[in-house]
Amino acid sequence: MSHQHTAPTTKSSLTFTFWLNLLFSIVEFVGGIFTNSTAIMADAFHDFMDAIAIGIAVLLDKFSKRKRTTKFSYGYKRFSLLSALGLSLFLLAGSLAMLYSAVHSFIQPHTVNSMGMLWLALLGIMINGFAFLRLKKSNSEIDHQHAHSHSHTHSTDYNKQAILWHLLEDVLGWVAVLVGSIVIYFTGWYWLDGCLAIGIAVFIGYNASKNLIQTMRILLQSVPEHIDLEALKTELVVINGVQDIHDLHVWSMDGNYHVASIHVVLVSDNSISSAEVMVAIQQVFEAYHIHHPTIQIESSQQPCNLNEC
Repeated sequence: MSHQHTAPTTKSSLTFTFWLNLLFSIVEFVGGIFTNSTAIMADAFHDFMDAIAIGIAVLLDKFSKRKRTTKFSYGYKRFSLLSALGLSLFLLAGSLAMLYSAVHSFIQPHTVNSMGMLWLALLGIMINGFAFLRLKKSNSEIDHQHAHSHSHTHSTDYNKQAILWHLLEDVLGWVAVLVGSIVIYFTGWYWLDGCLAIGIAVFIGYNASKNLIQTMRILLQSVPEHIDLEALKTELVVINGVQDIHDLHVWSMDGNYHVASIHVVLVSDNSISSAEVMVAIQQVFEAYHIHHPTIQIESSQQPCNLNEC
């Protein structure tokens, strides 16, 4: 089944989620000022940055499909890492600013409109919950379609899965604000607002740090986490007709599209053709979700002089 039938659904779902998050983050900023709540302002920043991330994901999904050029021979997939790097750094800076504001609220205590917080929290749960369920339904449909196809290109799905988790985190964050607003309403413990803001800031900073580390691993051409290089070597070296392998490198272009290169030494007197060996090697790489293997065939009579790095 072709991706041409699923792409419009994917794009429309992400676009809808983008506009919903963006518009609601504006409502949150206004509501944060109205309620005088540091926690609401912190969550508004979180939702706004989620909207920006979703918008960039939509744009880069189209941009990454551009054909290769003489300047970018691998294409434009890695450009998505630039946005991930910038967003992670911006989120880290924002979480530090939130922490400062939250601590400042303890030094100079202020009252908050707990009833306004409650209504905003209910609205946040409904809007983010609706976006989560809509995207989850769309994801299920895409997964069902992939189950009946043999395509291994799932980059759009991974983007949607990451955004799905962001929306679920937003829902849980609003549940925390809802509970906090109820407690403040009945107890007058306004300091809980600062505690909620600290919790949201720490949560954002933690996830931004994880994203930053993952992005840097890809930029530094680390072996993808789900690939066991030693297990891959073991499977390759026992292929009938293979005498030895060396200079095996595996890395990822953008976290979804994986690349590999390898030198394969064939046995000298072998009844199996090099073409058959190549097919077997490609099947192993395919099982490890490596999309672009480059295989150099060598013979034992012609040793490789390449210095491994």
